Amino acid sequence: MEALLTPMRQIAQTGGPVVVILMVVAVLTLAVVLYKIWQFAQAGVGRHKALTQAIAAWDAGAQADARAQLARSTSYLAPVVAMAMDSSESATPRLQAEAETLFSKLERGFRMLDSVAQLAPLLGLFGTVLGMIAAFQALQEAGAQVDPSILAGGIWVALLTTAVGLVVAMPTALALSWLEGRVEAERVLADKAILTIIAPASAERSSG
Repeated sequence: MEALLTPMRQIAQTGGPVVVILMVVAVLTLAVVLYKIWQFAQAGVGRHKALTQAIAAWDAGAQADARAQLARSTSYLAPVVAMAMDSSESATPRLQAEAETLFSKLERGFRMLDSVAQLAPLLGLFGTVLGMIAAFQALQEAGAQVDPSILAGGIWVALLTTAVGLVVAMPTALALSWLEGRVEAERVLADKAILTIIAPASAERSSG
């Protein structure tokens, strides 16, 4: 643990307060991402085997079998599908609204992750600008006794904040993209489930 903390302390001391802020943001972002992964696992996101079997049975006209399959489902979408089985076509907007309520819970924290992905590079750039100002001030104070190493050292320290900002932003953007993709897949599944339950293919064949 100490082997990990030592270089982090050195980076914080070298980069100044902006790097410290970015490191705090990185820790908070990691906590949010881990919480979202845990939340998705607890909700059973992506695990809808019994639910899809119930939908397929309902679509085929086996309503009793569909209800039995649904009773075995642990999917968070099961209550919405059960409601659809007892509803008419006019209830479709209400059912979709119920599903969106569930998705809104899964999407909590996405706005924070999006803000971090967008603002971390800007915060890093802000630190670079401050560092460049300090470097040129030191160069001015040196007067005629200009040492190129003073400017070079100031520049690399200034650029460190931009690098840290990008290191924070890029994984955050990737994590957010993955989470959004999972929720979008869940939304497609919910829409298909609701429409299939409300208007099953078996009903169309019988009416035809």
